[in-house]
Amino acid sequence: MSQSSHINRWRAFALLAVSFFMAVIDLTIVNVSLPTIGRDLHFSQTNLQWVVTAYALTYGGMLLLGGRAADLLGRRRVLMAGLAIFSMASLLCGLAESDTFLIVTRAIQGFGAAVMLPSALSTVMSMFEEGAERNKALGIWGGLGAGGATVGVILGGLLTRYAGWQYIFFLNVPIGLAALALAPRIVPESRLASVGRRFDVSGGITGTAGLMLLVDAISQAPQYGWSAPRTIGVLAASIALLAGFVLIERRVTDPLLPLGIFRLRTLAGANTAGLLLGGSFFAFIFVGTLYMQQVLHYSALQCGLAWLAASLTSIALAGLSQALVTRVGTKLVMAAGMSMIGGGAIWATQVPVHGHFLANLAGPMVVAGAGTAFAFIPISIAALAGVKAHQAGLASGLLNTSQQLGGAIGIAIASSVAASHTQTLLHAGHAAPAALTGGFQQALWMLGAIGLLAVPAIFTLVRHEAVPTAAAKTSVRDPQPALAASS
Repeated sequence: MSQSSHINRWRAFALLAVSFFMAVIDLTIVNVSLPTIGRDLHFSQTNLQWVVTAYALTYGGMLLLGGRAADLLGRRRVLMAGLAIFSMASLLCGLAESDTFLIVTRAIQGFGAAVMLPSALSTVMSMFEEGAERNKALGIWGGLGAGGATVGVILGGLLTRYAGWQYIFFLNVPIGLAALALAPRIVPESRLASVGRRFDVSGGITGTAGLMLLVDAISQAPQYGWSAPRTIGVLAASIALLAGFVLIERRVTDPLLPLGIFRLRTLAGANTAGLLLGGSFFAFIFVGTLYMQQVLHYSALQCGLAWLAASLTSIALAGLSQALVTRVGTKLVMAAGMSMIGGGAIWATQVPVHGHFLANLAGPMVVAGAGTAFAFIPISIAALAGVKAHQAGLASGLLNTSQQLGGAIGIAIASSVAASHTQTLLHAGHAAPAALTGGFQQALWMLGAIGLLAVPAIFTLVRHEAVPTAAAKTSVRDPQPALAASS
């Protein structure tokens, strides 16, 4: 391989990584800005959560569809479509002057991210052969995923304080347009010539609708109650659609989700860990942010800066995590990372009513931040290990779906537990700050348990030899994707 070809691949990777980082940041960047957005656009308390939920619905629900479209239609083409949708929606979000308009444009933004992300990650797979070099690329990718969630909180606080909440959306526009302009020049097009363009329409409809209803039911359960007719009805509809999806996928010739992919035990284990990672760490950010704002009365800026403890730790340890994965494989590193995330959440259960950052928050944040470096990176690598080239988009979409669905479930569980225990303490005569703190402590116990639950799943499913080194070659390789001219 020539040096210029090597450099060009890493240039393309840099652009793809920026696209990924931009979408990951938008999962959390609005969290600390919600009170300001609510005041400016006159949101009702019940509608304000839809600024987050609308993005999660379309993002989580459409990822499998986006991954399959990338495999069938061409990954660069689908990437550019996603970048265009995401950038346009970001601009419209920043220009919003009503609550309804912002919710709709956030949903469109989530759809753009769902189209963009699987095509970006599957392009990385097509550019780097399985082995040490792909491990390096996916290690950087996982590091960006690990840091992106907390960087979003930090950026949200800074931009809300010094520029205005609109700029948390405007920030995406120049970055997205620059990536859109550069993509045709430096990102290779890839799609296996042997793969037909038949699309599983019935599977696409049932799978996407089922996932969207599942995310909606889980996200809205804290507001309506788990036993409310609305929650039960939406969950029942989701289960029915997903059951129909499974039946369809077992019978069609070209399924949206070939169920045989789960015979790859390492892929199944990585997606299980990804689900529990989302359920523990994304919800930890949610609960920690609420504690700082509602109990300690931190401003958006103070709250964002507090999360630097987790973000900087994650970034600092990303290189070590990637090196360890190459040296000892994904299993041990992944298990250590999930243990740290679970342990960090459990450590945070000691937060008091009159807490201090250094005494009560810095330690748990540093431990959980270290955990993200040691969990995101091996999960990203293991979820794609052994996957055939024509299923790269599918595997990429599946991993992101697992993490996003896990986040929605974890936040819903944390919200329900915190709200229920807070109400119990209020009725028992506790003051509001003490009741809120007690609710958050109970939620953190639950999140710690979710994180630790990943460890036995990892040791059961993930194979020790999941990640081959440069010296180890797979015995049977899928045909390489045809790379079209970058015209």
